[in-house]
Amino acid sequence: MAPKKIKTTLKLNLPAGEATPAPPVGPALGQHGLPIMDFVKQYNDKTKDQKGNIIPAVITVYEDRTFTFVTKLPPVSAMIKKTLSLPKGSPKPLREPIGTLTAAQVKDIASAKLADLNTDSLESAIKTVTGTARSMGVKVI
Repeated sequence: MAPKKIKTTLKLNLPAGEATPAPPVGPALGQHGLPIMDFVKQYNDKTKDQKGNIIPAVITVYEDRTFTFVTKLPPVSAMIKKTLSLPKGSPKPLREPIGTLTAAQVKDIASAKLADLNTDSLESAIKTVTGTARSMGVKVI
């Protein structure tokens, strides 16, 4: 059997265990003729134990209108907000800091997210997390 031809890949950030056919899921999948409810059920089943997090899904769409998907870890910004119990980042990041991360917390987030980042080096991952924190108005000490 020949491998299926890939039509496209989609990336969606969805709430774990609580995805619905409403936007962004419906329009993104509907334009490729995919069964929306099948994806919603599978995604919610796979992520039901991570409720409260935003879990990105990378959906591979095939020419025969079937799909597969893999879930990733939450975005770095979401991990920082969860670590510091923040509702959102600072509206003026450089002038109004809203929290402080320790080097140990940064290292924990970087090592947890390392598999999803485009680097194999923990040092580079730490720099990525530090940069994201800075852009959110979170200081790193």
